[in-house]
This record gives sequence, C-alpha cells and structure tokens, in this order.
Amino acid sequence: GKRGSIPVAVKAAHDSKSLYMQFTWEDTEHQPVPFAEGGKMDAMNQMKLAFMLATDEVEYADRAGCWGTCHADADDMPFAPEGQSVTKYLKESRTKIELKGRNKKPLGGWDKRKEDAEIKAEFDAQHFMDIVRYKSGDKSIEYGSILADRLMNEGVISEAIANKVGNKWVVEIKRPLVADGDGNISLDTAQSYNFGFAIHDDYSNGRFHHVSLGYKLGFDNADVEINAVKQ
Repeated sequence: GKRGSIPVAVKAAHDSKSLYMQFTWEDTEHQPVPFAEGGKMDAMNQMKLAFMLATDEVEYADRAGCWGTCHADADDMPFAPEGQSVTKYLKESRTKIELKGRNKKPLGGWDKRKEDAEIKAEFDAQHFMDIVRYKSGDKSIEYGSILADRLMNEGVISEAIANKVGNKWVVEIKRPLVADGDGNISLDTAQSYNFGFAIHDDYSNGRFHHVSLGYKLGFDNADVEINAVKQ
C-alpha cells in the first residue's frame, strides 16, 4: 500500500552566510507494514528528510548523485554479509567493488576497504558526500559524511523547522555556506554542487524510502535545476 512516488516542491535561497532550503509535500494515510511490530518500522519518526551534497570530485556524483553511496551488500540488501553491519559508502573508499557478479561472486565491496591512510587522503581531497538529516520525532537535525562509512553527528551546523500545514509537510533547513570541520563542504556561490534528497514517510526506515534523482544546486544560476536566489 505504500505510494510509489511523492511530488515534492523544492525552493532554495541564500544570503551572504547561509543556504536556505524548503521542501513541501502531501502527507499520506498510514499504511501498516506487515513485517514491522505495530505496523511502523520507525515508530518514533513519522517522517525523516535528508539531503546530500558533493562536488564533481566524487566520481559519478554528477550522474548517480546519492545513489553512488548505495550498494547491494549494505544492511538489509540482498548481498549483506552475515554478522557484519555495512552502511552507505563510496567507491573511493574501496580497492574494488564487484558490480557484475560473474561466477556467482557476491556484489559490493564491503570487504575491500582501503587502508586508513588512503581513506584519509580521499577525505582530505573532499571525496565524500555531505549529508544533513532531519527527524520529526524529536525535531532533531543530524549532520555527517559518507566515504568509507556513513558517519553521523559530526557536529550540528544546520537548523531545521518542520510543520504540518493542513495535510502538507513543510520542512525548512538553514545551512551555513562556510562549514567548520573536516566532514563539511563549504559552498562557494560561484560554483554548483551535486544535490539529492530522500524522504522516509509514514514511519518507514532503512532502504524503504523515496529518493530523488540527482540534481545540480547553484546560486543565482538559471541553468541549474535548483537555483538558490540571493535574498
């Protein structure tokens, strides 16, 4: 009974210090999940919204967006290894990722992790995805990055407000352009960035979420899909 897609209105603006994002979409009647206790996979959060940012320095980010962090051996996926927790990761953190599965090879690269020094070099070169996530249950906002793993709570640098207006969710996020910390991408208003977002609606969790296509986010740039206009 889960709806197959969600039309979402996205607005963006900026001033000299911050990027402002607004996401608006209609809520849905609760559809109980048959394999979750009480019918809710995440009973604490009716809704979660996340978005990722990356430069073109991340290979395939301009074509795959945040899909580049998802692999067939991640948790709850068909090739998830037994007894191991595998979060999102990027190919830059692995020596190899099996994509074809010839000769019955398991897909993914969870066990092909680069050495820590190599991963740090990739991180220092900003070969990672920057992620912001809002959770409706405790109205909290998490911040993190994805390279070898998905690492959250690296320091809250953003603000969020979410409200139900009639039957619509309206989520507004304020993010500084200049970010402190190694896991944060600073945004140059003369550049454009790869941008994608995801929504966990109706108490869903894990891979059971709606994911956007990859877009370009820019500033006062009519040629990108998401144009943050100066206010």
